[in-house]
Amino acid sequence: MRYSYLIMILPLMFFSCEEETPVPKPPTYLRLELPGHDYKPVMDSCPVHFELSELYTFRTIEAKENMYQGEIKLGPLNGSIYLHYWDMTEPLAYYINNANDEIDRHKVKASKIADEQHLRPADRVFGTFFELQGDVATPFQFYLTDSVSRFAYAEVLFNSTPNYDSLKPSLDYLRVDLDHMIESFKWKE
Repeated sequence: MRYSYLIMILPLMFFSCEEETPVPKPPTYLRLELPGHDYKPVMDSCPVHFELSELYTFRTIEAKENMYQGEIKLGPLNGSIYLHYWDMTEPLAYYINNANDEIDRHKVKASKIADEQHLRPADRVFGTFFELQGDVATPFQFYLTDSVSRFAYAEVLFNSTPNYDSLKPSLDYLRVDLDHMIESFKWKE
């Protein structure tokens, strides 16, 4: 009889003493539901033409005789593109070096910096697009020039702590729009 009680109690003791080990859950990020890519021309006093996503809004910050600054609000992506334009009064190398200095400021945090040349001789548009990967403040920067008298520089800034993993879906979406912006970019005559 003792053995029968022991046989019944032993499995209960075995299963009741087992502790469940907690397993930490990985961090998660909100998923953005973004629409397709539809574009509109920028209608502003901006000295250049380009097409912009319908999600974004454009405004002039400052316009002077030889200089222009504009801001493109990125709507649901919670950021901005700052566009700077100059009628060149210095050699081209001066403007390109300044743009490259802006890139260099982010080398400390960037895990990779990829550059892509844009050459459209028919429209007199030449430039370089930079993608900075990692937890950087500005993941995209580019400059465009006619190589003689006009120079434009733009940088993307988000209104959040730079976390490359959580921003990756937004960056992929924005990259499509930036590529279209550059491909539609023309100088006003």
